[in-house]
Amino acid sequence: MPAVEEIVADQPDLAAPEASGGRVRRYGPWALLSYLALGVLVLLQLWRDPSGRVLSANDDDHGFFLFVLAHGERVLFHGENPFFTDRLNVPDGVNIMANTTVLALSVPFAPVTHFLGVGVTMVLLLTLGLAGTAAAWWWVLSRHLVRGPLAAWVGGLWCGFAPAMVSHANGHINFVSQFVVPFIVRQVVRLREPGRVLRGGVILGLLIVLQVFINEETLLFTAITMFVVVVAWACSARQAALEAARRFVLGLGVAAGTALVLLAYPLWVQFAGPQSYSGQPFEPGKFVTDLLSLGAYARQSLGGNGVVARALSPSPTEDNAFWGVPMLVMLVVAGRMLWHHLAARAAMIAGLVLLVMSLGPQLRVAGHDTGVPLPFALIAHVPVIDLISVTRFAMVPATIIGVLLALAADRAVLLPSRRRIAFWVGLAVAVVPVLPKPLPVIGAPVTPPFIAQRMWEQYVPEGRTLVTVPVPEVTTGRTGMRWFALSGLDYRIPRGYFMVPANPPANRTGSWNAAPRPTSDLLRWAGAYGRMPVVTDADRRAAIDDLTYWRAAVVVLVPDTPHRDLLQNLLTDLLGAAPQQVGGVQLWVIHPTG
Repeated sequence: MPAVEEIVADQPDLAAPEASGGRVRRYGPWALLSYLALGVLVLLQLWRDPSGRVLSANDDDHGFFLFVLAHGERVLFHGENPFFTDRLNVPDGVNIMANTTVLALSVPFAPVTHFLGVGVTMVLLLTLGLAGTAAAWWWVLSRHLVRGPLAAWVGGLWCGFAPAMVSHANGHINFVSQFVVPFIVRQVVRLREPGRVLRGGVILGLLIVLQVFINEETLLFTAITMFVVVVAWACSARQAALEAARRFVLGLGVAAGTALVLLAYPLWVQFAGPQSYSGQPFEPGKFVTDLLSLGAYARQSLGGNGVVARALSPSPTEDNAFWGVPMLVMLVVAGRMLWHHLAARAAMIAGLVLLVMSLGPQLRVAGHDTGVPLPFALIAHVPVIDLISVTRFAMVPATIIGVLLALAADRAVLLPSRRRIAFWVGLAVAVVPVLPKPLPVIGAPVTPPFIAQRMWEQYVPEGRTLVTVPVPEVTTGRTGMRWFALSGLDYRIPRGYFMVPANPPANRTGSWNAAPRPTSDLLRWAGAYGRMPVVTDADRRAAIDDLTYWRAAVVVLVPDTPHRDLLQNLLTDLLGAAPQQVGGVQLWVIHPTG
């Protein structure tokens, strides 16, 4: 029997011939339906009540993306600024470009938000993000890289539903929507072809613009990956690289010019506009990939164990590795089968480089930092790199795994019968335990008539705000942020959950909270610890000053909030009046001062 090396050595070129349109048409609908069905299964619990449930693993980001989608509706239906909003974090506003815009999704789906509600848009985009990413990789694989439809389907399945993707489906619309990435990769690779400089460069530039308005982090990951791939390929195929270099560089120049013309103003707003910031509110080494997570299973995989995953992962939304030991074995097998293919080898090198980057500045094993330095420490504070949660670099090798599995499966048909059967059995053993389970949800608090029936309109004139207590901030005040989004952002609120400068102008480091105010700090402390503070005249004056700063028209106590009675008493003392009971809430009317 011929060895694997002998079989693959006869196929020096990685790319398969263009697949016939008939084959794509024949198998395409079934592939798309299978991915869509699996996407619905993953989000099944949320589909049952999109507006009355939240993803339990990440209700903060769930609320934030409800806001982002509602903002997209206002851009289309009310003509509001797509890059900045003054309806949240009054009076300072929020730089939408400096946060996660997903404008390329929120604006096209604004009619869904307008007519069916922001909750429906949320679950629809999460579902389509997973299924669409799988379908996009299936299309590129089946048209350009593999001959067998099953091999392409397996690759698409992994790329769309890998543990990292399912983990980010806990609210991160931006990270599950990676369906543009395979087309960016395809265009970059095709720049080396004659006659592609102008046309290919313009197409690539437009795809880059589209990806910027979905998720810039994913675009950065893709750019770094393709840089490593190209360098690794060029080192192994110097003559071919020299012949294609001029066309490739010129094509990249056209792409960069196209993208820059269209993105110049949005990027200026992001990095130099109002409420722009620099850096993250945590050190680069805080959220990294644990080495043991490579061989473990994610909590939302069929083979997952919540206790193990919690010990090896920063959060349920960041299970960015978790491939399992069988998959690691299959990667060794696939690597051996594909090593003679230059492009596949370059992809393996890129995956390894990005995996090492995801480990952070020092090696972490079983939740403990070992002190072993890693290369990422050299670039941890480089601008733009310092805006990234490091563990997310592991999403790149996760995608590359899908491509390698498709290529290896396609070449498995050339193996002798026993080895072919062994390959497919091994692949099933590796993939099945990683398949996803439905994401868990919890019921959201019922929206009271004061909000649902728009009774607030009688109390909040244009230019004034509705202040909910707990005040909306990261990890607290989720209900107020949710009410705001479900209302279509029809009223304004102070503070909220987003990224803004920590305390400008003195401190422009990114923060998940607005600059501190005495009253929001006091209310947060009382609500968190359940202890009534001693209220002084200075506290009462500060409350009036802060409410004036926030342009408050009414303060609303969220029903059933923890320590509700304590917060009611605290607000009564601060404001010097008892609350009114209106539409299922207690509220205090704030009259303008001065």
